[in-house]
Amino acid sequence: VQLQASGGGLVQAGGSLRLSCAASGRTFSRFIMGWFRQAPGKEREFVAAITGSGGSTYYADSVKGRFTISRDNAKNTVYLRMGSLKPEDTALYYCAARRSGYYTPHSYDYDYWGQGTLVTVSS
Repeated sequence: VQLQASGGGLVQAGGSLRLSCAASGRTFSRFIMGWFRQAPGKEREFVAAITGSGGSTYYADSVKGRFTISRDNAKNTVYLRMGSLKPEDTALYYCAARRSGYYTPHSYDYDYWGQGTLVTVSS
């Protein structure tokens, strides 16, 4: 599986962005998909995840109520809608895919990674 993330950019605090992650392959719907982020000087952290069917979603407390993860299995794409952005949301955002069927927020449990897309939120 190859993942290609896009949609990052520079936005003012309070603004919004939508990230996309396009996946190759025919088994996209079997994968748990996650978004992670890494700010300069910090460890990579979990942001959100969604099950293969899209029926269940999970969020880090820091983004709950502001970010929404969704997927379109017909397009092999997962999205992260980010709203009410804050300067502390500035980071390189990665999408990731996990083969196994249950959710986990741990980056080491994910099997495939995209290249990252940079989100910068100015104050």
